[in-house]
Amino acid sequence: MDKINFFPDNLNVQDKKVILRLDLNVPLTDKVIRDYTRIDLCLPFIKRLIEKKAKIIIISHLGRPRESKDPAFSLMPVYKYLKKTLQTNVYFFMGKFDDEVKEKFSHLKKGEVILIENIRFFKEENENDDNFSKKLGSLGDIYINDAFSCSHRKQASVHKITKHVKISYAGPLLKKEIDAINLVIKNKREPVTCIIGGSKISTKINVITSLLEKINNLIIVGAMANNFLVYKNLKVGKSLVENNTKEIIEKIYNKALENNCEIMIPEDCMVGTSFEGEGKNKDLNKIEDNEIILDIGSNTISNIKKKLNNPIQFCGMGQLDTLKMKILQMVQGQ
Repeated sequence: MDKINFFPDNLNVQDKKVILRLDLNVPLTDKVIRDYTRIDLCLPFIKRLIEKKAKIIIISHLGRPRESKDPAFSLMPVYKYLKKTLQTNVYFFMGKFDDEVKEKFSHLKKGEVILIENIRFFKEENENDDNFSKKLGSLGDIYINDAFSCSHRKQASVHKITKHVKISYAGPLLKKEIDAINLVIKNKREPVTCIIGGSKISTKINVITSLLEKINNLIIVGAMANNFLVYKNLKVGKSLVENNTKEIIEKIYNKALENNCEIMIPEDCMVGTSFEGEGKNKDLNKIEDNEIILDIGSNTISNIKKKLNNPIQFCGMGQLDTLKMKILQMVQGQ
């Protein structure tokens, strides 16, 4: 982790085209943003690049669209928020990445921003297509990855794009996450507790098994926890689950046993029949077939609180912004 090339704040980027890979994967309901946290975390760095008079090209994803150009997964609401928040011209690119795409971006002026529509609308993104990566890379002089949550994925805008840009850096948000992990791994004060969320176990198995050798408690939350509940023969209703994870979960439990690491999964949760509203708190054995797990429950939050020291040191993966805030508020008595 020490060999990562982090963006130097004193770098002269004036008049340079900077490709900025961000995580703007915010929750939406009827095209309305329900939580601005992920965007707000990115704003200071975007504003700094604007002040430095860079030409900023933002790439991000939103959800997992099954069909190209699915309007439910459009970044248009994010674009509108950026346009309202940033004191500069902000544009939205909804076109194709054809042979003329470089010319289309050449009119961007110093200090201006262009947000590309959901990069996962292009199948070449998930395929890590080299030609698509080349077209993306051709848009900029500098590439900065500040999307920690998807940096483990072999996708065009994260992986192969670095072959086609002269200079590549990791951004300040990614540095903050790496510093937090290093704090746990190199300067740990036992007991160390790691909270992992997200949805897929298969993409995080190597990280999880590695962490199990260095931590004392592993707390599984988010949609990933659903797979552990299914493994325990508990019903999760219509909640998101990943197929064929039994062997992976067995490997995790065996590795945890070898290293005397306790694994904690939710014992209750907030459920509803849709993603709208706050839901109601239920024990796991009372989830109905038509219900969806929306969040961890109050007993689970209390159990997590007991595992954490104060000040809290998180080693987190996945969509944990809301969880972090919730636990911090409980610990601080807010």
